[in-house]
Amino acid sequence: MEEANPGTVRPGGRTARVRAAVLRAAGDALAEQGFAHLDLADIARRADVGKTTVYRRWGTVTSLVADLLVDMAEQSLPRTETGSLLGDLKANARLVQRTLADPRQGKLFKAVIAAATCDAGTADALHRFYAIRIAEWAPCVRQAIDRGEAPEGTDPHDVIRAVSAPLYYRLLTSADPLDEATADRAAEAAVAATRAGAYRR
Repeated sequence: MEEANPGTVRPGGRTARVRAAVLRAAGDALAEQGFAHLDLADIARRADVGKTTVYRRWGTVTSLVADLLVDMAEQSLPRTETGSLLGDLKANARLVQRTLADPRQGKLFKAVIAAATCDAGTADALHRFYAIRIAEWAPCVRQAIDRGEAPEGTDPHDVIRAVSAPLYYRLLTSADPLDEATADRAAEAAVAATRAGAYRR
């Protein structure tokens, strides 16, 4: 059996409290300062945890950010099942919109995405984060196929990506508001494209 990466196990008691405090501090520092200025000693100070503990458990900033992304993916709300593809995708889009529009979370995602463009470890962690979230929501597309709302052969992962792509684009490229109406339009566009067969394999 392979050994778990440092900081990725979910033990209980004091260890869990230390991990939660360090991840919270890392998220705060990332949102405030960006990836380039992250420092394990500063994060330890913010979390009121010994530096040695942080260095021993995570070792590098990249490992800590990877664990933060794992935690964020696991803490994200589960998918909503409304009984219709449009309802499910609107729920997904609104969840993404609320996360990205949140002052802390929006900055945190911008910082991680920026870091992923030049740091392979952060890019891998970001890819794992989205793989977990897409896998969580893909069943709603499979259910829509079973109900006849989407063509056979539709790729569920592509549909879920299509919902959030316009929201991330707006976050990263414009100063336009990231509101619920924008989320709903993203879901409606993804449903229309799905029904037209745009995401068939």
